[in-house]
Amino acid sequence: MRIIVIAGHAPSLVNFRAPLLCALVERGHKVTALAPPEQGTALRTERALRALGVELLRYPLDRGGMNPLREARTIVALRNTFLALRPDMILPYTIKPVIYASLAARWAKVPRAASLITGLGYGFGGLPGAPGTMARRCLTDLVVRLYTKALESNQTVIFQNPDDRALFERLGILAPQHRVAVVGGSGVDLDHFAPAPPVLADAMTGAPVFLCIARLLWAKGVGVFVEACRMLKRRHPHVICRLIGPMDTVPDAVPLEMIRRWREDRVVEIIDGVDDVRPHIAQASVFVLPSFREGAPRAVLEAMSMARPIITTNVPGCSQTVEDGVTGHLVPPFEPGELMRAMERFVLDPERIASMGQAARRLAEERFNVHDVVAAMLAVLPLGAPAPKEPR
Repeated sequence: MRIIVIAGHAPSLVNFRAPLLCALVERGHKVTALAPPEQGTALRTERALRALGVELLRYPLDRGGMNPLREARTIVALRNTFLALRPDMILPYTIKPVIYASLAARWAKVPRAASLITGLGYGFGGLPGAPGTMARRCLTDLVVRLYTKALESNQTVIFQNPDDRALFERLGILAPQHRVAVVGGSGVDLDHFAPAPPVLADAMTGAPVFLCIARLLWAKGVGVFVEACRMLKRRHPHVICRLIGPMDTVPDAVPLEMIRRWREDRVVEIIDGVDDVRPHIAQASVFVLPSFREGAPRAVLEAMSMARPIITTNVPGCSQTVEDGVTGHLVPPFEPGELMRAMERFVLDPERIASMGQAARRLAEERFNVHDVVAAMLAVLPLGAPAPKEPR
């Protein structure tokens, strides 16, 4: 089969989808990846995909924009690409690629479509009960309608946590004809992210090191993390708090001015995005991600695999990664005080770092092995004999 995988961010094809792409190529499928243009890392992404046997093509996408003309241009570009390549199946992931590629595939009469729902994102910020504005609620209503229409032509819909599946069912987005599955996020390579010796305390300060790795978005809880660290350091000045992640341009991005102020405060060490997070995880005592909602947070899975205890929020996508009190702690979202208290428990009793880290590694082995995740996806994708195509 000729399969097109559509991404909203080109590096994610290598960072998150490489095992799946490899598995598809190894099974004899011809795989093409579509992604928007990127700055700085374009050649590296192209080379990495070529090494996997995957061709990379570009399409226009405004990741954070809402201009109707630009959004329509994306759908038309995808439709034209599908007409030219005549794929047997498309597999998009993240919100805009899923909606736009599914609509374009239906327009281009692509025989099969499957979508990977990797989280809900900014578009679902107006769900009932969420602290959203009227504009966010209107956006969420529009996104639900678009998802419902777009997924009509999908045979398979794959989720990364059961809560997102239940929400799509409750909202009427899923239909009886859909084959639906829930997998363990993107999975984690247990060999690549091998266990590292526990760090009960930094050698210089004698206090634990807390690490958060996330894009600098409000929805990732980075503001809550900074405030919790500020509160913690008032009680325990020697603790070290680090935040690693790239800036973004989507509507939910933390403004550059706020990041500058955080750097000046020096409560948290802020490090730009890095190519290899393993040395930073190895230097950390505890991994923290106070996100407001996730599909299944890859950074958490990587930290678990490296035997680090986890503090994260008791929200969809995050809660499945922690056995509360065993592998780490779950805290309420939007609550820096609760997060600070969970972090302080490791300051007061650092011996828990090693035992909880070992338990986190076992949980990663049981639920999130990337090879198991890929096998589960292959089992539900419509990869049988391609349907006959209409003549040109």
